[in-house]
Amino acid sequence: MTIGLKQLQREVIDLFFPRLCVGCGKVGDFVCISCSKKLSRLLPPVCQRCGKPESSGTYCRECWGKHNGLDMIRSVFVFEGIIRRAVHELKYRNLRSIAVCLAQYMADYFLEHHLAADLLLPVPMHENRLKRRGYNQSELLAGQISGIISVPVRGDLLKRVRDNKPQTRTACAEERRTNMQDAFTCISNEVCGKDIIIIDDVCTSGATLEACAAALKLKGANKISGFTLAREIYQRS
Repeated sequence: MTIGLKQLQREVIDLFFPRLCVGCGKVGDFVCISCSKKLSRLLPPVCQRCGKPESSGTYCRECWGKHNGLDMIRSVFVFEGIIRRAVHELKYRNLRSIAVCLAQYMADYFLEHHLAADLLLPVPMHENRLKRRGYNQSELLAGQISGIISVPVRGDLLKRVRDNKPQTRTACAEERRTNMQDAFTCISNEVCGKDIIIIDDVCTSGATLEACAAALKLKGANKISGFTLAREIYQRS
């Protein structure tokens, strides 16, 4: 499809289904310029491993002496306000097109902070949940990011083998980790020796990313990082 045809297609879609800002309702884009300036960005100093705010800029108390297969987690925003609403629209209201806008924020962060990887891997959904929802929001984000930063995305290397309950229904961080134990398996040796960034929409305790990393390490992956649009800061303990 040519650039001109793509532009025409977007204009027709916008005519019948105008993009409304999830923050203020203004027509034009899913996050208008004014609301974008109000977003709570997760700025340094952060823990070098888990990515949560940490005044020392080294490791937070929870990460000292701890290694779970993940070399680091980085997130663009704090999971609150407009970003929380945007993620809700993407995941539960079938607003798939907002992934383009949200992925641009992630790609900008990736480039500005000089992140690097051989492969991007979206957190997979179990086939039962995928059938119910119809799409994987992490895969949508990863695909858009890949097109901007020119790092290949592979959604076929990691598989979710347990249809466990959603993490949002767990009571605490420890339950989240138990819930995700052995939830994923890596089905290819292609990750061996590779630096990998796992893409997801939100990080709360890091349990999902840790479970993905554990499966990848078993296949010999080298450096593994988690990269999410947003990070839950005030999580349940």
